[in-house]
Amino acid sequence: MACSRYEYVKQFELDDKILPNTWIVVRVDGKGFHKFATTHSFEKPNDSRALNLMNCAAISVMQEFRDIAIGYGQSDEYSFVFRKSTEIYKRRSAKIMSMVTSLFTSSYVMNWGKFFGDDRLQYAPAFDGRVVVYPSDENLKDYLAWRQADVHVNNLYNTAFWNLVLRDGLTNSEAEAKLRGTVAADKNEILFQRFGINYNNLPAMYRKGTVLLRKRVHAEKLDLKRQLIVPQYVDLIRANFWTENWELLDTKGSGGDVYHLKDHDLPDLMKIQLSTRDPGN
Repeated sequence: MACSRYEYVKQFELDDKILPNTWIVVRVDGKGFHKFATTHSFEKPNDSRALNLMNCAAISVMQEFRDIAIGYGQSDEYSFVFRKSTEIYKRRSAKIMSMVTSLFTSSYVMNWGKFFGDDRLQYAPAFDGRVVVYPSDENLKDYLAWRQADVHVNNLYNTAFWNLVLRDGLTNSEAEAKLRGTVAADKNEILFQRFGINYNNLPAMYRKGTVLLRKRVHAEKLDLKRQLIVPQYVDLIRANFWTENWELLDTKGSGGDVYHLKDHDLPDLMKIQLSTRDPGN
């Protein structure tokens, strides 16, 4: 920027540099997504197309920002965890938040057709973003456990609610009244007794959300040996997740443990990565 008598206005800019040696979490959240889901006829209680579109957009973010150690998504939100050691954008909060949120949003729009086919996007979606800083590893673990606990509570309720509405013919108000005051065991009983649904047999992506991890993928049948972002639908709350994925808390960022692909076919979210250019590989 050229020096001029107007340059003094820079003094009004806020110094929002994040404390060093802390985990930086950026969470993006859909704005007005109840209306968006209705307009675009999302399936209830879960639409795998919509969830995987969120996952695809999140993978784009992680491909761009390699200091992100882990991504975690559910419903219309996604959390991105930057390593303690990151110096991206000189750790400026507003810069990090705005870049992650804008890239996520644009990737969501650009990849819409891959998941919804001829169902056209009716209007532009919007996501807000926030930055939260966690000083310790335990704080970070508890944050991710909190978000996953939220998945269980909301998805169990929504699964019971929408089955009562769509299969039993109850109105929204009647379904709400039916579920008012119930605990998890009650909702599980409703699902099993009235609809023959064992909640634990529903897809893990619906029940647990999606964890995105960088792994060195080995697939002998496909002659593949490359670092990819691997979607997993696992329990973040139990300690063994962190034992099995030790590299997440490695301050140097080792690039991920080896992930041996057992099935012959690659998951779609990994095929998309192979079909697009990632400058980091």
